[in-house]
Amino acid sequence: MKYYISVNGKEHLVDVVERLGELKVVVDGSPLELDYEEVDNLGQVAVLCDGKSFGLSIEGDEHKLSATIAGHLYAVEIEDERERAAHAAERAQAKGGGLVKAVMPGIVVKLLVKEGDTVTKDQPLLILEAMKMQNEITAPSDGVVKVLHVREREAVSGGAKLVLLTSPT
Repeated sequence: MKYYISVNGKEHLVDVVERLGELKVVVDGSPLELDYEEVDNLGQVAVLCDGKSFGLSIEGDEHKLSATIAGHLYAVEIEDERERAAHAAERAQAKGGGLVKAVMPGIVVKLLVKEGDTVTKDQPLLILEAMKMQNEITAPSDGVVKVLHVREREAVSGGAKLVLLTSPT
């Protein structure tokens, strides 16, 4: 099965095949020797990748999650082939604007925009502190800030609405 995986905004094509209990993984055309074992039911995973072992902490669902490896936090979005095709029409229609959601629970440290502001793709909208790290939440596309769903110093859960952008005119 092919997966389109975005890690901190950078997209990768991942092909995963499981045969006779063995994983065959190819990332961006390069084979990867990979094995994993769930440590507990709380999202802790031990990963063996190309002969190196890692502890991985995962929070979220099968489509959007945050992963922590060696103290580094990664925002991950996952689509399989079927979901990608189904969402293609949605993306084409949105071409600007959309709802920006929290990929992980945290506290809004600072709002960098206000309602009515015009923003460009990748422009920082706010700072979200999660796991003692401050993360810039950026605009997924050009747009206009229609609604700020949060205030500074507000605690938010993973998947919470942060900012609604509309298409630029």
